[in-house]
Amino acid sequence: MKDLQISTRETDIIIRELEQTFVLDGDVVEFGCYAGDTSVLLAEALKQHPQKWLWLYDSFEGLPEKTAEDSSAAGWRFKKGELKVDAETVAHKFRKLQLPDPVIKKAWFQDLDADNDLPSQICFALLDGDFYESIKTSFALVAPKLVDYGVIVVHDYRNQELPGSARAVNEFLEAHSNYKLRLSSGLAIIEKHPLNVEAQG
Repeated sequence: MKDLQISTRETDIIIRELEQTFVLDGDVVEFGCYAGDTSVLLAEALKQHPQKWLWLYDSFEGLPEKTAEDSSAAGWRFKKGELKVDAETVAHKFRKLQLPDPVIKKAWFQDLDADNDLPSQICFALLDGDFYESIKTSFALVAPKLVDYGVIVVHDYRNQELPGSARAVNEFLEAHSNYKLRLSSGLAIIEKHPLNVEAQG
């Protein structure tokens, strides 16, 4: 069910945005990798940049409980425990495709330690945690590590079934004036600019 929500067009946009960050320092992270179908596409794009590591984060326990911010009449499908997959399923896809092994972290996002569980620098982040608290926590972990002109792509920004995603994005942007938002095919594309330089455009 989950992978069907990431369309081919969205995948093309994600990879395009990733490629724009190859000139920057830092690694690539994906929060909410589910079965790893998007993860292997990220890894394929990274093959020509072996100095960059791919880090994947997921509870592998399915969705957590919704909070009030996720309430939506259209979102009845998304219940606790749905979208559960084993971490080995993801690792197997990488081996089958002969892709470099990613760093896979099995944990609820709120239990991750930014110093020990994340790379020291991040150039690109894909956030696909579905719910408000998951996206909010992902931002809190990624933002301090994101290099200037690094990019965060958030899935489900315009998904009426998952309103918490847009709320978390909007709250983050309100609190961080040096991040610039672009929208493309329902994806929120957020670029970090230096604090002392006003974002142009």
